[in-house]
This record gives sequence, structure tokens and C-alpha cells, in this order.
Amino acid sequence: MTTDHRHIGRPVPPRHHDRLVRGHGRFAADLRADGMLYAALVRSPLPHAEVTGFDATAARRDPRCALVLGPGELAARTAPIPTVWRLPGQPEDAVPVAVRTARYAGQPLGIVVADTPTAAADLAETVRLDLRPLPPVPTLADALAEGARPVVPGTGDNTAGRIRFGSPPEEVAAALSRAAVVVERAFTLPRLHHTPLETRGVLAAHDPGTGLLTVHASSQAPHAMRQDLCAVLGLRADRVRVVSSDVGGSFGSKVLLYPDEAMVCAAAVALGSAVRWTESRAENFTAAYQGRGQQATARLAVGADGRFLAFDADILADLGAYATQAGSGPAQVTGLTLQGPYRADAAAATVTGVHTTRVPTGAFRGYGMQEAAFLRERLVDETARELGLPATELRLRNLLRPDELPYTTHTGLTYDSGDYGAALRRAAALADRPRPPDAPWVRRGTAVVTAVEITAFAPTALLEAYGIAWSGWEGVRLRINHDGTVTVYAGVIAVGQGIETTLAQIAAEGLGIPLDWVRVELGDTDTAPHSDLSAQASRALTLAGGALVTAARRLADRMRQLAAAFLDTAPEKVRTRIAATAAPSSPDAVFHTPDGARIAWREVAHRGYRGWGRARPTDPIRLEESVDFDPPQLTFAHGAHAAEVAVDLGTGRTTVTGYWAVHDSGVLVNPLIAHGQIAGGIAQGLGQALTEEATVDADGLPTTRSLREYTLPASPDIPEDLVIEHTSTPSTVIPGGFKGLGEGGTILPPAAVACAVAAAVPEIAHTLTSLPLTPPRIRAALRAAGLTAEGDIR
Repeated sequence: MTTDHRHIGRPVPPRHHDRLVRGHGRFAADLRADGMLYAALVRSPLPHAEVTGFDATAARRDPRCALVLGPGELAARTAPIPTVWRLPGQPEDAVPVAVRTARYAGQPLGIVVADTPTAAADLAETVRLDLRPLPPVPTLADALAEGARPVVPGTGDNTAGRIRFGSPPEEVAAALSRAAVVVERAFTLPRLHHTPLETRGVLAAHDPGTGLLTVHASSQAPHAMRQDLCAVLGLRADRVRVVSSDVGGSFGSKVLLYPDEAMVCAAAVALGSAVRWTESRAENFTAAYQGRGQQATARLAVGADGRFLAFDADILADLGAYATQAGSGPAQVTGLTLQGPYRADAAAATVTGVHTTRVPTGAFRGYGMQEAAFLRERLVDETARELGLPATELRLRNLLRPDELPYTTHTGLTYDSGDYGAALRRAAALADRPRPPDAPWVRRGTAVVTAVEITAFAPTALLEAYGIAWSGWEGVRLRINHDGTVTVYAGVIAVGQGIETTLAQIAAEGLGIPLDWVRVELGDTDTAPHSDLSAQASRALTLAGGALVTAARRLADRMRQLAAAFLDTAPEKVRTRIAATAAPSSPDAVFHTPDGARIAWREVAHRGYRGWGRARPTDPIRLEESVDFDPPQLTFAHGAHAAEVAVDLGTGRTTVTGYWAVHDSGVLVNPLIAHGQIAGGIAQGLGQALTEEATVDADGLPTTRSLREYTLPASPDIPEDLVIEHTSTPSTVIPGGFKGLGEGGTILPPAAVACAVAAAVPEIAHTLTSLPLTPPRIRAALRAAGLTAEGDIR
């Protein structure tokens, strides 16, 4: 089959933009149902307390009230939410929905359902909670202090399991003993709020006649949500349907079922009605799960020749009150990716989970890789400083070369393809520019850093080996309809990343048809192929796209064989001629032979649905191909970022004045979408480098409760000189050569900015181990180093 339709590699505008700009989006708060009721949550105001009373008498007497479920009723109606990625020795394997002890401020204790949102909120405030305060354990230091009260009852301390990755201890010790220089630093990577544009929301409707629970949710993973709801509510899989329509951002905050969402669904089942809950922005800040939250002591050993001998780290993960479904996963990925794109004689990390009386932590864009990059790249920079070498030269000496790939790290990750040195050299070249004149109290510096990115998460064999109870394969179903149009069904969903457009491009190219013939259907567990992980972990395009390449090839071959039968010729003699603006029934959209015989694309499809033209009676009739793709291994994207900063020695303010990124994500399906993903990731990463930190006071009560206290990056914080380039080293393990890129932009900005500040003000370089680099933090380091606003040393 021949065609002139080339869609992969074209910067096609995302399909969803026009619809959303015109106000036709369908987000959770836009949805309605007949007889819909509204829910509000009763939450704990204390970070640690025994719930001795839950008096909802006043609420239940109010005529506006439809239902109240307190701890007792919830215990009768729900089971705990099972976890899927645990640490060895983790004391709990589930997250309860019904609790008698609050372990964090904002924890849901009950739910009130009423006829209006205002009534539900008002009635929730009338519920009287009797709480017996328990000692809060808000920090890792508090949790690990001698005599600290265990957050998990019945345990001896607050450790939540431990795992070690990489080289045996004796190999690390031997490498350290051979080193000419060992650089060790203590790092703090704070908790972060996800702050998606759309907060969480659920509309759950239960039909008592059929027993069907239909849940519309702002979720990244509807199939995983359905599985958890079945476990929590005791329902059959075919009696729960989860639909995710438009999702207004997530960044990892919507990958799992929360207890409050389970309460909404339990209320719908109890009432046999439709119940909607929309998370307020205040709830999102105080009760939604958070990201990051690690402390680490890490070291890098280097030989006299500048060769890396060992990376080693001890990582503490603040899991909060509960280890969520994959609570320790990000910290485990930090340990797994510590070695990064470098060769070394040894590399290892020990990860210890710790419980505190804070909101649980979970996935956040970059998923442990941003943390690993910060530890590693700061160590490399500090080592170069001690050796008196340019940091870029030290990196290039130790980066893996293309001829060394595939390469398996000491923690067991196998890199498939890439040219790490080329990306680093290009980023350095882009950042090499004359510096403008600055005031005496301003210092300017530039740094270049590098990382790899796990994508195509994850092969079944890997998940099984680590005991991670998810399915990592991805399925698609590709259908040519009887009218010749094409529909793609995929288990991944759209969260603003443009996956509807890129999947359509892959299908259209594989079939050799115009792009507007293809429609992509996502987000409905009744119609979408199964997908536990769906749109997270830089996997959607890689795995669904890889499956779609195979499905399109098979279906194109079937159409050609049918056309050959109708044209009474051999399949290899059949060609296609489809004009860019043709419809499926157009005379400009045909199969044809060299002697001039022809048949319209639509006619082939229509006859195919009649069952005509098959070579054998046992051949399939429906023009549909389903492909489940289980990747043979992970595939790794990579990149290098350079940042230029100006540091005001008087105020401590750091301004990013230039930023250059070079990324390699294999074959790019849509460069326009790729650019947007990387640019957005960089902006998010700059916020984490400079301003963002989720905090509590000494009693464990949240202090970042709104956007007044939590500073997100705004357009003035993003440098005008933001340059993004792409190289392409196709994946050797994914059909189509794709690699992921959704997290790549976020991974490196904190490391790039911190290393640039160190280059600008080397007097404080050794202190730059904690994020964010706020003006007060930098100013304190400057004062401790004796630097005045004029740049002089006192």
C-alpha cells in the first residue's frame, strides 16, 4: 500500500484546544444528573487525634439533609483501599476509608449529602466532633526522634519499611576507599502541592434497579479507580463504570482513589441516587495528597583522574500518615535512578519510608527522577569544584557513550539508546553567550546538567519482579467503521497533554488516510481497553502509540487484502490514492490497480462489514484490531538543561535570565505538542526550584492553605530567552521508535538553577542542598558567608 499521508512528525495543533476555548469542555463540575444531590466532607481539624464522638443529630434533623455517614456507617459500608507498591516491612497494606483516629489535619471522617452545595457545606459544619488530641509528628526529625509516638498503632516506631538498590555495601565501601575525593552532602527536597487548574471532583450515580454505579471523575486512571471502588464497595467489576471526560491537569494528584472520593460513591450507593462532590481550592491545599518530601545524605566518590567510582545515598521518604497505593514509589525511583547517565564502578541507594502526621504523599510529575537529578547533579558540581575542573568537562568524562548502549546500571535499569554527550554539548553551546553588564551587587552564573527519563512504564516482568500490583501493558482497539471512518479506543486518557491528537496522527499514518477521518475515544471503562496506569509516568504515547502502530499495520493489510479480492487481483498490486481533503466515499479516496481498476475506500469498508471478500470463512469480519502491548523493557529518554541566573546579593533574589533545553524523546509524533510539554515542565520545575514548598507549623497544621501562601511561577518568572531543541534517537524496543517526554521538562530545572547559583556565588555553593532557593534562604547563606550587598567580603 502506498500513500502520501505523512502525519508523524507534523506540528498539528491539538484537537481539544478549539473545543475548550469555545467553552465546550466537560469537566467534573460541569456535569449534571437528574435528582443530583451534593456532598460535603467532615474533616479533622487536628493533625493527630482519637475520634471519640461524631454527632450529626442537627444535620440529620434538617430537611435539606439527605444522608450523613460517619465513621460507624462508613465502616459498615466500605473496606480499605488496597495498596499496590509497598516497601519491605511496610506495616499497613491498605488505606482505610472509615477511621477512628485522625492522622492528619484535613483527613475525611464523614460525609454529609444535601439538596444544594451550600446546604451540604452548612450542615457539615453542624457535625460535632469529639476529638482527643494526640501528639503530632509533623517532621521526619520528629518521627525518628527517640521515644516518638508511632503514627501507625501497634508499631514500635515510625519507619514504614526499607529497601536497598544497587551495588552490595562492600563494593561501595571499596570504591569509597579508592577515591581521591569523596563529596557528601545532606539534601532536603520539600513537599509540594500539585495545584492543578481543576481540583478533584466526583459525580457518582447508582441505579438500584441494575446495581450499576456510574462514576464521572477527574481522574488520570479510570480503570484503576474502578478496581479500587470494587474492592472498597464490594461491587462486581461489570457493575462499576468510571468515566473521565476532560481533566484539567493533575501532575500525579489524580492517579488513585482517595478515601473522600470513596465516601461520595458509598453515599450514592446508600441513597440509590446521584451525588456530586467538587473539591474546593482550600481542600486541595490542605487535604489532597502531596508530592516529593525527601531528605537524603548522598555521596560521590571520584578517582584522581576524575573518573566516577561510586554514587551512594541514604534516602528518607516522608510518606505522611499513610503509605498510599504507591506511596513509596517515587522515593524508590529516586534510588533506582541515582546513577543517572553516568558510568561508575558502583552505585547504590537505601530508601526508608517514614510516617508523619501529615497529608500522605504520592506521585508528582518527575516521580523521583527530579529528586535523583538534584542529588546527583549537585554532587557532580561540588566534586568539580573540589577537583578544580570545569563541571561540564567532568560530566563529559563520565557520561555513557552511544557505543556503550545498551547499558545496565548498578540498580538494574537498562538504557536502550541515546547520545547523552551530544545533548550536553549542545545545551552548553546554546548557553554560551556574552554576559550583559550587571550592577556590583548582582552575580551571574550558568550551569549545564543532564538526566535520563524512565518512560514506557512498565513491563509486566519488571512489575512482577518488584511485587508492584499493577498491569503495565497497554491496549488499543482500532476500528474502521462501515462508512470508512476510523475510531481509536485506548485505555490512556487525556489530561491536557494532547494524546487525542498524537494517537490520531499515528493511526492516520499507519492506515494512509487523512487525519480528520480519525476519532479517538478515551476515558470510559465500558469502552476503553484496560489500563491500570493510563496517563502517567511518561507512558501514554509510548505504549498506546506502540500498540497502535501494530494495530494500524494489521488493519491496513486487511483493507488491502479485501480491496484485492474486490478488484480480482493480488494484494501486492493494490495501491491507494487518497487526496488530503477527500472523504472516505470520495472518488479521490480509492484503492486501485496498475490497469485502472478502482474501488472507493468506503465501499471496501462497507462490503467488509457484510463479510464479503474474505479469503477463508474463518477470517475475521469486523474491521477491527485489538493489540495489547507489553513492552520488553523500559525505554529511556534523556536531556540536558542549561540555566543562567542573576543573584542579587542584597535581597537574595534569584532571577533566571536564560534557559536552554535539549531533549531526546525518540521519534516525535507532534513537535508542537512536544514543545508545549517540555516548556510547561520547565515552568513547573522552576517553581519548585525557587518558590514552592508545602509547609505546616510546629503543631502539624497546614500553613500553605491557599495561593496567597503558596507561590506558583508566573509568566515574569519564566525567562524570555527559553530555548528548546529536540534530537531523535529512536527507541529500539518500542514500535515506532517513540519515547516519553511528559516529565522530562520537570526533572532538571531545580538542579540547573541550583548549580547556576553555585556558579554565580561559589562562596555559598556548599550550602545549596535544600529547595526552594527562596530569597530568605539565599540571603541567609550570603550573610553567613560574609557577602554584602555590594559584593564585598566583610
